[in-house]
Amino acid sequence: MTWLVELRGVEVQRPEARVIALAHAGGWPTAFRGWRELLPPWVELVVAQLPGRAVRAGEAGVDRVEPLAAELARAVSELEPLPFAVVGHSFGSVLGYETTKLLEAAGQRARLLVVSGRQAPCLPSEPPFLHQGSDADLMAHLDLIGGIPAGLRAREDFVQATLRAIRADLAALETYRRPMSGTGVDVLAVGAADDPIVNSARLHLWSLETSGAFACRLFTGGHFFLYQPDAAAVVVREVVEALGSSTPKFVRNVGPMRHTPVAPHRDRLAVSATSAGRDLP
Repeated sequence: MTWLVELRGVEVQRPEARVIALAHAGGWPTAFRGWRELLPPWVELVVAQLPGRAVRAGEAGVDRVEPLAAELARAVSELEPLPFAVVGHSFGSVLGYETTKLLEAAGQRARLLVVSGRQAPCLPSEPPFLHQGSDADLMAHLDLIGGIPAGLRAREDFVQATLRAIRADLAALETYRRPMSGTGVDVLAVGAADDPIVNSARLHLWSLETSGAFACRLFTGGHFFLYQPDAAAVVVREVVEALGSSTPKFVRNVGPMRHTPVAPHRDRLAVSATSAGRDLP
Protein backbone atom coordinates (compact mmCIF):
# COMPACT_ATOMS: atom_id res chain seq x y z
CA MET A 1 0.00 0.00 0.00
CA THR A 2 1.17 3.53 -0.81
CA TRP A 3 0.62 6.15 1.89
CA LEU A 4 2.31 9.03 0.03
CA VAL A 5 2.15 10.07 -3.60
CA GLU A 6 4.41 12.63 -5.26
CA LEU A 7 2.81 15.30 -7.42
CA ARG A 8 5.33 16.13 -10.14
CA GLY A 9 5.55 19.33 -12.11
CA VAL A 10 6.68 19.92 -15.67
CA GLU A 11 10.15 20.95 -14.55
CA VAL A 12 11.94 18.16 -12.73
CA GLN A 13 14.83 19.09 -10.46
CA ARG A 14 16.62 17.20 -7.71
CA PRO A 15 14.67 18.22 -4.58
CA GLU A 16 16.33 20.20 -1.83
CA ALA A 17 13.24 20.35 0.41
CA ARG A 18 9.83 18.74 0.73
CA VAL A 19 6.21 19.67 1.45
CA ILE A 20 4.06 16.93 2.97
CA ALA A 21 0.40 17.76 2.35
CA LEU A 22 -2.73 16.24 3.88
CA ALA A 23 -6.14 16.92 2.36
CA HIS A 24 -9.60 17.36 3.85
CA ALA A 25 -11.96 14.55 4.88
CA GLY A 26 -12.55 12.28 1.91
CA GLY A 27 -9.96 14.24 -0.09
CA TRP A 28 -7.80 12.76 -2.82
CA PRO A 29 -4.10 13.64 -3.23
CA THR A 30 -4.99 15.72 -6.31
CA ALA A 31 -6.65 18.28 -4.02
CA PHE A 32 -3.17 19.85 -3.81
CA ARG A 33 -2.27 19.68 -7.49
CA GLY A 34 -2.60 23.47 -7.81
CA TRP A 35 0.19 23.79 -5.26
CA ARG A 36 2.63 22.05 -7.59
CA GLU A 37 2.47 25.00 -9.98
CA LEU A 38 3.14 27.45 -7.14
CA LEU A 39 6.04 25.64 -5.47
CA PRO A 40 9.55 26.11 -6.91
CA PRO A 41 10.97 23.05 -8.69
CA TRP A 42 13.48 22.43 -5.89
CA VAL A 43 10.63 21.69 -3.46
CA GLU A 44 9.18 18.19 -3.70
CA LEU A 45 5.43 17.85 -3.08
CA VAL A 46 4.14 14.61 -1.58
CA VAL A 47 0.53 14.16 -0.52
CA ALA A 48 -1.05 11.67 1.87
CA GLN A 49 -2.99 8.91 0.10
CA LEU A 50 -5.33 7.43 2.68
CA PRO A 51 -7.31 4.19 2.38
CA GLY A 52 -10.77 4.33 0.84
CA ARG A 53 -10.10 6.79 -2.01
CA ALA A 54 -8.28 7.20 -5.32
CA VAL A 55 -6.09 4.16 -6.07
CA ARG A 56 -6.91 2.82 -2.58
CA ALA A 57 -10.68 3.02 -3.06
CA GLY A 58 -11.04 -0.71 -2.54
CA GLU A 59 -9.56 -0.58 0.96
CA ALA A 60 -11.56 0.04 4.10
CA GLY A 61 -11.14 3.45 5.66
CA VAL A 62 -9.34 3.91 8.99
CA ASP A 63 -11.52 5.60 11.59
CA ARG A 64 -8.90 6.73 14.11
CA VAL A 65 -6.28 9.47 13.83
CA GLU A 66 -3.48 7.70 15.69
CA PRO A 67 -2.97 4.69 13.37
CA LEU A 68 -3.22 6.94 10.32
CA ALA A 69 -0.57 9.27 11.73
CA ALA A 70 1.67 6.32 12.61
CA GLU A 71 1.54 4.96 9.04
CA LEU A 72 2.19 8.37 7.54
CA ALA A 73 5.12 9.04 9.87
CA ARG A 74 6.59 5.67 8.93
CA ALA A 75 6.18 6.44 5.21
CA VAL A 76 7.84 9.84 5.61
CA SER A 77 10.74 8.33 7.54
CA GLU A 78 11.45 6.03 4.59
CA LEU A 79 11.92 8.95 2.19
CA GLU A 80 15.26 10.56 1.43
CA PRO A 81 16.00 12.95 4.34
CA LEU A 82 15.20 16.53 3.34
CA PRO A 83 14.13 19.69 5.17
CA PHE A 84 10.33 19.53 5.18
CA ALA A 85 7.13 21.32 6.06
CA VAL A 86 3.74 19.75 6.80
CA VAL A 87 0.54 21.31 5.44
CA GLY A 88 -2.89 20.02 6.44
CA HIS A 89 -6.35 21.23 5.53
CA SER A 90 -9.43 20.62 7.70
CA PHE A 91 -9.22 16.95 8.80
CA GLY A 92 -5.69 17.04 7.37
CA SER A 93 -4.74 19.66 9.97
CA VAL A 94 -5.37 17.26 12.85
CA LEU A 95 -3.71 14.40 11.00
CA GLY A 96 -0.76 16.60 10.08
CA TYR A 97 -0.39 17.77 13.66
CA GLU A 98 -0.20 14.22 15.00
CA THR A 99 2.13 13.10 12.19
CA THR A 100 4.40 16.07 12.87
CA LYS A 101 4.61 15.14 16.54
CA LEU A 102 5.53 11.53 15.76
CA LEU A 103 8.24 12.61 13.34
CA GLU A 104 9.56 15.13 15.86
CA ALA A 105 9.76 12.43 18.53
CA ALA A 106 11.77 10.29 16.09
CA GLY A 107 14.27 13.10 15.46
CA GLN A 108 12.74 14.40 12.22
CA ARG A 109 11.58 17.92 12.98
CA ALA A 110 9.54 19.86 10.45
CA ARG A 111 10.52 23.41 9.60
CA LEU A 112 6.86 24.45 9.70
CA LEU A 113 3.40 23.00 10.35
CA VAL A 114 0.52 24.70 8.52
CA VAL A 115 -2.93 23.99 9.95
CA SER A 116 -5.81 25.17 7.78
CA GLY A 117 -9.57 25.30 8.11
CA ARG A 118 -9.86 23.47 11.43
CA GLN A 119 -10.34 24.53 15.03
CA ALA A 120 -7.55 23.74 17.48
CA PRO A 121 -7.48 20.43 19.39
CA CYS A 122 -8.51 22.23 22.58
CA LEU A 123 -11.95 22.55 20.94
CA PRO A 124 -12.96 18.92 20.37
CA SER A 125 -15.95 17.83 18.31
CA GLU A 126 -19.16 17.40 20.25
CA PRO A 127 -22.29 15.32 19.60
CA PRO A 128 -24.37 14.89 17.57
CA PHE A 129 -21.60 13.41 15.43
CA LEU A 130 -21.88 13.50 11.66
CA HIS A 131 -20.14 10.16 11.21
CA GLN A 132 -23.09 8.57 13.00
CA GLY A 133 -25.65 10.35 10.84
CA SER A 134 -27.42 9.25 7.70
CA ASP A 135 -26.16 9.71 4.16
CA ALA A 136 -28.71 12.51 3.87
CA ASP A 137 -27.13 14.24 6.87
CA LEU A 138 -23.70 14.03 5.25
CA MET A 139 -25.00 15.30 1.93
CA ALA A 140 -26.64 18.27 3.66
CA HIS A 141 -23.30 19.09 5.28
CA LEU A 142 -21.51 18.81 1.95
CA ASP A 143 -24.08 21.10 0.36
CA LEU A 144 -23.35 23.66 3.07
CA ILE A 145 -19.63 23.75 2.29
CA GLY A 146 -19.81 23.13 -1.46
CA GLY A 147 -18.31 19.65 -1.15
CA ILE A 148 -19.89 17.84 -4.12
CA PRO A 149 -20.97 19.94 -7.12
CA ALA A 150 -24.39 19.28 -8.63
CA GLY A 151 -22.81 17.84 -11.77
CA LEU A 152 -21.35 14.93 -9.80
CA ARG A 153 -24.35 14.09 -7.64
CA ALA A 154 -25.80 11.94 -10.44
CA ARG A 155 -22.74 9.66 -10.28
CA GLU A 156 -24.02 7.31 -7.61
CA ASP A 157 -20.84 5.23 -7.53
CA PHE A 158 -18.73 8.34 -6.96
CA VAL A 159 -21.07 9.72 -4.29
CA GLN A 160 -21.24 6.46 -2.34
CA ALA A 161 -17.46 5.93 -2.42
CA THR A 162 -16.95 9.52 -1.32
CA LEU A 163 -19.40 9.19 1.55
CA ARG A 164 -17.68 6.04 2.80
CA ALA A 165 -14.30 7.78 2.85
CA ILE A 166 -15.75 10.87 4.51
CA ARG A 167 -17.53 8.82 7.16
CA ALA A 168 -14.29 7.07 8.14
CA ASP A 169 -12.39 10.37 8.28
CA LEU A 170 -15.19 11.96 10.28
CA ALA A 171 -15.11 9.13 12.79
CA ALA A 172 -11.37 9.68 13.19
CA LEU A 173 -11.85 13.43 13.56
CA GLU A 174 -14.82 13.32 15.90
CA THR A 175 -13.26 10.76 18.28
CA TYR A 176 -9.93 12.60 18.39
CA ARG A 177 -9.05 14.21 21.69
CA ARG A 178 -6.34 16.68 22.54
CA PRO A 179 -3.05 14.97 23.43
CA MET A 180 -1.25 15.56 26.71
CA SER A 181 1.66 17.29 24.99
CA GLY A 182 2.10 19.42 21.91
CA THR A 183 4.94 20.21 19.53
CA GLY A 184 7.98 22.44 19.38
CA VAL A 185 7.54 22.93 15.62
CA ASP A 186 6.63 26.41 14.38
CA VAL A 187 2.93 26.64 13.49
CA LEU A 188 1.07 28.76 10.95
CA ALA A 189 -2.72 28.65 11.34
CA VAL A 190 -4.78 29.80 8.36
CA GLY A 191 -8.49 30.10 7.77
CA ALA A 192 -11.21 31.90 5.85
CA ALA A 193 -13.33 34.63 7.39
CA ASP A 194 -16.31 33.35 5.37
CA ASP A 195 -15.87 29.65 6.18
CA PRO A 196 -19.38 28.46 7.15
CA ILE A 197 -18.18 25.75 9.56
CA VAL A 198 -15.05 27.17 11.25
CA ASN A 199 -14.97 30.08 13.67
CA SER A 200 -11.97 32.01 12.35
CA ALA A 201 -11.78 34.06 15.57
CA ARG A 202 -10.59 30.92 17.33
CA LEU A 203 -7.76 29.98 14.99
CA HIS A 204 -5.28 31.64 17.34
CA LEU A 205 -5.92 28.84 19.84
CA TRP A 206 -3.57 26.65 17.77
CA SER A 207 -0.85 28.67 19.53
CA LEU A 208 -1.56 26.55 22.61
CA GLU A 209 -0.24 23.48 20.77
CA THR A 210 3.30 24.70 20.17
CA SER A 211 6.23 26.07 22.13
CA GLY A 212 7.72 27.25 18.83
CA ALA A 213 6.91 30.30 16.77
CA PHE A 214 3.28 30.95 15.85
CA ALA A 215 1.38 33.06 13.33
CA CYS A 216 -2.19 33.26 12.08
CA ARG A 217 -3.37 34.38 8.61
CA LEU A 218 -6.94 35.01 7.50
CA PHE A 219 -8.33 34.84 3.94
CA THR A 220 -11.68 34.63 2.16
CA GLY A 221 -12.91 31.91 -0.14
CA GLY A 222 -15.04 29.59 1.99
CA HIS A 223 -14.00 26.28 3.45
CA PHE A 224 -11.88 25.31 0.43
CA PHE A 225 -9.93 28.56 0.32
CA LEU A 226 -6.54 26.81 0.64
CA TYR A 227 -6.92 25.22 -2.80
CA GLN A 228 -7.69 28.54 -4.49
CA PRO A 229 -4.76 30.22 -6.28
CA ASP A 230 -4.63 33.53 -4.40
CA ALA A 231 -4.67 32.08 -0.89
CA ALA A 232 -2.48 29.15 -1.88
CA ALA A 233 0.16 31.51 -3.31
CA VAL A 234 0.40 33.41 -0.01
CA VAL A 235 0.68 30.25 2.08
CA VAL A 236 3.19 28.71 -0.34
CA ARG A 237 5.43 31.77 0.07
CA GLU A 238 5.36 31.30 3.84
CA VAL A 239 6.19 27.61 3.47
CA VAL A 240 9.05 28.18 1.03
CA GLU A 241 10.52 30.86 3.26
CA ALA A 242 10.42 28.46 6.22
CA LEU A 243 12.10 25.74 4.18
CA GLY A 244 14.89 28.07 3.19
CA SER A 245 15.48 29.59 6.62
CA SER A 246 16.89 28.22 9.85
CA THR A 247 15.23 30.91 11.98
CA PRO A 248 11.47 31.49 12.46
CA LYS A 249 9.88 34.67 11.13
CA PHE A 250 6.82 34.30 13.37
CA VAL A 251 6.37 35.43 16.94
CA ARG A 252 7.84 32.86 19.29
CA ASN A 253 5.75 31.75 22.24
CA VAL A 254 7.15 32.79 25.60
CA GLY A 255 7.75 30.17 28.26
CA PRO A 256 7.03 26.44 28.27
CA MET A 257 4.01 25.15 26.41
CA ARG A 258 1.14 24.14 28.63
CA HIS A 259 -2.27 22.84 27.75
CA THR A 260 -4.76 25.34 29.11
CA PRO A 261 -8.41 24.27 29.55
CA VAL A 262 -10.73 25.95 27.07
CA ALA A 263 -14.51 26.08 27.21
CA PRO A 264 -16.30 23.63 24.89
CA HIS A 265 -17.30 24.98 21.51
CA ARG A 266 -20.46 24.71 19.46
CA ASP A 267 -18.99 25.24 15.98
CA ARG A 268 -19.92 22.97 13.14
CA LEU A 269 -17.29 20.46 12.07
CA ALA A 270 -14.47 21.67 9.87
CA VAL A 271 -14.55 18.79 7.40
CA SER A 272 -15.10 18.64 3.70
CA ALA A 273 -15.56 16.28 0.82
CA THR A 274 -14.07 15.74 -2.61
CA SER A 275 -15.01 18.34 -5.17
CA ALA A 276 -14.87 18.59 -8.93
CA GLY A 277 -11.63 19.62 -10.56
CA ARG A 278 -9.59 19.13 -7.40
CA ASP A 279 -10.22 15.57 -6.38
CA LEU A 280 -11.02 13.65 -9.52
CA PRO A 281 -8.20 11.72 -11.17
